[in-house]
Amino acid sequence: MDEIGSNKKYISWPVLTLMAFCTVIGLDDIMYNFQNQGMPVVTSWIIMCIFYVIPYSLMVGQLGSVFNKEGGGLSSWVRGTDGEFLGYFTAWTYWAASIPYAVDSANTIIVDIGWAVTGSGKFQDQISNKNFALMTFAMFIIFIIIEHYFSRSMEVLSTIGGGMMLIMTFMFVFLAFVGLSKSGGHMATTNFTWHSLIPKFDMHYWTTIAMLIYALNGCELVAPYVTKMKKPKSDFPKAMIALAIMTIFLTVFGSFALGIYFNANHIPNDLKMNGEYYVFDMVGRQYGLGKSLLYLWSWTSVFYNAALLAVLLDAMTRMLISDTGDKYMPKFLRKKNKNGLPINGYILTVALSAFIMLLGIFLPNMNDIFNWLLNLNGIISPGVTCWIFYSFMRIRKNSKKFSSDYVFIKNDKLAYLAGLFLLVVTAVATILGIAPLDVKEFSSYWWYELIINIVAIVVLIGLGVILPSIRRREEEYGIAFSRDQWITMFVLIIGSIVLDLYLGGQNLSKIDFGQFKLGLNIIIIVIEAILAILICWLVGRRKPSNARN
Repeated sequence: MDEIGSNKKYISWPVLTLMAFCTVIGLDDIMYNFQNQGMPVVTSWIIMCIFYVIPYSLMVGQLGSVFNKEGGGLSSWVRGTDGEFLGYFTAWTYWAASIPYAVDSANTIIVDIGWAVTGSGKFQDQISNKNFALMTFAMFIIFIIIEHYFSRSMEVLSTIGGGMMLIMTFMFVFLAFVGLSKSGGHMATTNFTWHSLIPKFDMHYWTTIAMLIYALNGCELVAPYVTKMKKPKSDFPKAMIALAIMTIFLTVFGSFALGIYFNANHIPNDLKMNGEYYVFDMVGRQYGLGKSLLYLWSWTSVFYNAALLAVLLDAMTRMLISDTGDKYMPKFLRKKNKNGLPINGYILTVALSAFIMLLGIFLPNMNDIFNWLLNLNGIISPGVTCWIFYSFMRIRKNSKKFSSDYVFIKNDKLAYLAGLFLLVVTAVATILGIAPLDVKEFSSYWWYELIINIVAIVVLIGLGVILPSIRRREEEYGIAFSRDQWITMFVLIIGSIVLDLYLGGQNLSKIDFGQFKLGLNIIIIVIEAILAILICWLVGRRKPSNARN
């Protein structure tokens, strides 16, 4: 009678399935991995969905159930098992992983607008790397202004972009197979046999696994809703199994559909950046619709990526600041303006995004920058996912302390081994993913991308170690830095970035270093960056002039 009289609203498992589906997979994820592996990616998707997505999702369900009173966030899971500092550091790494993602989203908006306005990708050849980076930087500023003046911008963009993206993705798969039957089974992929679906398990294949994991992770975002289900023990597994089925359907048939329009044996080099537009252009022409589907997809992608960028800039910054408390996070980063916006957190996000863009300025063209940023996401995002399996292992090691309504695998030892297996797989894939993709192996650009991959990881993760020391300065002196120190460091950082962007666009002479040549502008930028960092450190380490005694 109490249950009947209750006004509590529950989330049904079909609704939770759709919520999780939107966070896990999209047409862009299918496109990226199709370029990496070709038709064998069909088999890879099946293996990953069965042996990775299902157990991963069910582990997330138990974690969300155990820590339901703390909101079910990833950092709260680690904090609950290993204390405040590791919880803070998890929140930082989770936020840091969103930086390359945000830059990639801003880049994609520029590409989207180009296609939506011109109906072609020719404009990309007219944009220099410097201008591409500056336009991406401007996109961040624009969205911060939008969020400042339009409080419901995220909701509106998400509703339009998310709904259209889901419809367009399923429509593409449906139209592709209808078109295949009408053409008598004609495919662009030549000499296709079932043997074509078997992966070649070489080093290149293993370096692409991280991108598959990147495409499939994200279901932890629905973990807080486990306890909002009427029957979590039975309904949550239903939702996750349904998620796996939908994911298998879209990835397998979506990848096969791409093989209908693109020759998997000779995949275009710019497929990751322009493949979605190419394929909707081809589908539109196939059905006598001209460029209408191309334009429809382009504007869909504009709204979708705009919503994604808005969420990443706002929600992730708020999560970092609010979920780490005041013990390790500096006070100036937690400061909000009169509208409740963490403006200094936004500035930090934009500064790190500018740094990531700067690393890619020396790549040959816009397509190479796009591919590198995407591959960087395929390194950092799976690395953060390791925290999920680590937390799951911790709660199963002490299951009496961490009780929950929903339990994945009743036997603690088997559950622990399952978590360990996924942790090892994800960690190894992350390490192998550091090897550059989409460039000739061991070429000068391959080595350059390897170096900037490592630099990006070290800076993004390393800054999380530095922030607690800044917080200690606040506790010791009352403030972290004086106004003069702030101004000096700000001018140094912004000036360094602007100068480096300018130098990156210059075609200076190259110096021969044996097997490869290094541009003079790269050498100057490295020296200038080191000097700027050194001066910032010297300025920042001094006691603030207005410090309390």
